[in-house]
Amino acid sequence: MDRVDDLETAADAYAAAPLLNCLLREAAQPTEEPGVHRLRAGGRLIRVHGTRRPARPELHADGAWHRLGHAELVKLTAEELRRLTGLSNSELPAEMIDSREAVAALLGARARATPPDDLYRLSEQSLITGHPYHPAPKARGGGPVAGWLSYAPEAYARFPLELLGVREDSVVGEGDTGALDALGTAPPGYRLLPAHPWQLDLVAGRPEIRAALADGRLVRLGRTGRSVWPTAAVRTLYVPGDDLFVKFSLDVRITNDIRRLWRHDLLKLRRTDEAVVRAFAALPGRAGWLSDRGYRTADFAFEELAVLVRDGLADHVLPGATPLLSAALVEGFDGSPLDRLTDPAAWWAAYLRQVVPPALHAFARHGVVLEAHLQNTLVAVDADGLPVQALFRDAEGVKLLPEVTRAAGWERLVYCLVVNHLAELAALLAERHPEQDLWAAVRRELIRYDTEHGLPEIAGLLASPTLPGKTNLLLRWTGADGADARYLPLPNPLAGH
Repeated sequence: MDRVDDLETAADAYAAAPLLNCLLREAAQPTEEPGVHRLRAGGRLIRVHGTRRPARPELHADGAWHRLGHAELVKLTAEELRRLTGLSNSELPAEMIDSREAVAALLGARARATPPDDLYRLSEQSLITGHPYHPAPKARGGGPVAGWLSYAPEAYARFPLELLGVREDSVVGEGDTGALDALGTAPPGYRLLPAHPWQLDLVAGRPEIRAALADGRLVRLGRTGRSVWPTAAVRTLYVPGDDLFVKFSLDVRITNDIRRLWRHDLLKLRRTDEAVVRAFAALPGRAGWLSDRGYRTADFAFEELAVLVRDGLADHVLPGATPLLSAALVEGFDGSPLDRLTDPAAWWAAYLRQVVPPALHAFARHGVVLEAHLQNTLVAVDADGLPVQALFRDAEGVKLLPEVTRAAGWERLVYCLVVNHLAELAALLAERHPEQDLWAAVRRELIRYDTEHGLPEIAGLLASPTLPGKTNLLLRWTGADGADARYLPLPNPLAGH
């Protein structure tokens, strides 16, 4: 098999695993035979190998098992969802194919690129699989590869920012955005507005932006002299020299949503972020919050040209510690501390102690529901790779009580923290260390928090036979709002301890 065949085979496998996870969770039920599942609507049998990342799918037909390539798996999924929901959807299958083609492009680019030396950056740029329970986690809007590959974190991208000047009477924003002014020099009467080059390519031809360029409300100022690099979130970039994160609109669907900085989210940003900052200032322990300090944009292109300013790392990470993206620990990368573990018990206990109490305390004492999933959590480790601190980010995903009910907030927290986050990491550790009882440690950490601080929902969580699992496949198939969340019950591993 030559290199191209190897790449295509790998792309199929990377793209199939999260799609299979969705299909088996949302549209099938296991049979008594290991690895065999029955599709609920059509009744057909599908067999996979492996559990955490299912592979090599086969469909039973005419008395035999037949291997499914990725395209055939997409076709099977669409047929099953049509039967299950009574609805048709041509958009999602195209996204699934786009996601697979994006993976192939990323694998090819990585083979030609040099991985970064910085371990934190490597962790942010390591996610080839991406969201393990999304049918098209790497879709990039269906555009040509040449339009986005230069900006892809998974390809170890670095690039300069585009710099715009917005006439002062057209600038709008809130909060502390002064750090943006250090990225370049605006002419008199203008304010500096950095732009993501991909986003600028996507929106530069729109009438409102062409008009602003024509009448002088907007001017192009070239590019930054230094490069930035994209985090796992694609549209959030790190500016190394200034120790700053900047988040942009991106008019592309990535997972469940068009990744714009929506006006309604920006208008409530300061209130939400200030509530989280107050909560973290009062939290016991060493957890940190990367504050979304403010935003700046132009009144004639409020969402399209918006940029959000987020705290960097230096003022938050403990001296001598190295931050790592939690999602990368699950997916794996060179230098991961998990590769050095011989007995995970101490590491897992330390991880739980850093991650779980801050999320619970923010909810219990301050009414703050963190979106504490894998991609919004950084865990700082010491020289031995032991977790010593957790950092959380993304005010856009935060919910506040009583704007959502306590019950809805708790369900969201359980999904993000337990199902999306701890369950994924526990599954990886169990795969490598099957002798360990990892959920007993989670239970102990929850009981410890309840004993010391009191949180009545914990007793219910430990006794419940199920946990909420988000239905990303069905959400996308039925055309639900990107911010919507619907759950189906999953077996609760905490209840068996």
